[in-house]
Amino acid sequence: MSSLAQRAEALLALHQPGNPVVLPTVWDAWSATLAVDAGFSALTVGSHPMADSVGKPDGEGMSFDDVVARVAQITAAVDAPVSVDIESGYGQPAERLIDGLLGAGAVGLNIEDTVHSEGKRLRSSAEHAELVAALRSAADRAGVRVVVNARTDLFLRSDGNDADRVDRAIARLREAAQAGADVLYPVGRHDPETLRRLATELPLPINAIAVPESDDPESFGPLGVARISFGPFWQFALAVRAREILDRWR
Repeated sequence: MSSLAQRAEALLALHQPGNPVVLPTVWDAWSATLAVDAGFSALTVGSHPMADSVGKPDGEGMSFDDVVARVAQITAAVDAPVSVDIESGYGQPAERLIDGLLGAGAVGLNIEDTVHSEGKRLRSSAEHAELVAALRSAADRAGVRVVVNARTDLFLRSDGNDADRVDRAIARLREAAQAGADVLYPVGRHDPETLRRLATELPLPINAIAVPESDDPESFGPLGVARISFGPFWQFALAVRAREILDRWR
């Protein structure tokens, strides 16, 4: 792929409800190379495993400049579209976020609605949609259809009443869709019925999180999922195996 625009188009085309693309969640050039060599055609960089890899806490413990530097190392190591979890935006304006990511060779992003720099408050749905719209406009000005994955943390935070949480998540993500998102991410571990409902009622492809060593890869497609990522769980699984190996030598 010779241009960022082509990479972005290729990444977006992989999102097919019912035939989900698996984007292994990587954190450095080594893990990215491992995933691409295993045959995966695109990747996502996870904030949690990336922060762990440099001894920083998740939740914007890294600066945006730190993230850009790490992403540039990853994109230099692999010939594949790369998306990046930019948490809640590191307090940066949309133009700076898009320019930084494109400058590092990335063509997609996750943006969440928990504002880590402001006491981890939850953005209102309108505020989150406004940020999504600003990111879309900045990407349009740059001439690249950056794949915007709009995430809500309602489930992770157990926000509000259980009874209407799915309804509120759907309403929130619909606003993000109208604002220019390409993919919607109701992050959390959902039962099949909830995941099917989210995929059915949301107007764009949805991202589901999987535990790679235990979930059934074939279980997500029939529920309408279009994208699967691992969050920190692939790194966690490797850590378990590494400890097993090291324990033999203590």
